[in-house]
Amino acid sequence: MRYYISDLHFFHEGMNDRMDHRGFSSVEEMNETMIDHWNKKVRKKDEVVILGDLSYGTAEQTNELLDRLEGKLYLIHGNHDHFVNSARFNAQRFRWIKAYAELSDENRKVVLCHYPVFCYNGQYRVDRFGNPTTYMLYGHVHNSYDEVLINRFVHQTQATRRVIKGQEGLSPIPCNMINCFCMFSDYTPLTLDEWIEVDRKRREELSAAEARGEVHDGVPMGDDTI
Repeated sequence: MRYYISDLHFFHEGMNDRMDHRGFSSVEEMNETMIDHWNKKVRKKDEVVILGDLSYGTAEQTNELLDRLEGKLYLIHGNHDHFVNSARFNAQRFRWIKAYAELSDENRKVVLCHYPVFCYNGQYRVDRFGNPTTYMLYGHVHNSYDEVLINRFVHQTQATRRVIKGQEGLSPIPCNMINCFCMFSDYTPLTLDEWIEVDRKRREELSAAEARGEVHDGVPMGDDTI
């Protein structure tokens, strides 16, 4: 089984009282909760692709963390993963560390990057029934206002119709961008199909909130530095 998750930010105290406002009493409680949720889902032979910003800790702290996480690990390098540059970091726990990757997941292309890619490779590809065959998985923006803007782009793109190769007449433009932010999955790695369903429900709720005027350009975002 292959799972995906992003922006766990182990050891990052600021995730509790700034930006994410995760609400844990301490960074230690946050770390232990996320490790517990991870290991309840992931088995030793499972694969987990981390879409960046795994750990804000030192190389030594991150080495100890990785020894406690189940699964075969892959890392898409995030802007806060400073531990990878340390000579004391043990990279052997990862099968690979990359800034960008494309994988096949049950006959579907998965484009992987820490940062959202709006026009991703294979975006227009669909099967003979018109179902998308490519998904873009990203992180970085957490649940900030940038994610609201991305949702607007996704919604507008999907509402636009044009000629798609292999389809008759005008068809909606595929735009399957999924934010694998850990808080959207209760700090639990999910399969591609699980993320597709989580993302569908979340974007429907976000669009409905915008329609009701609950999300707007003037909303104060606080300290959302990413």
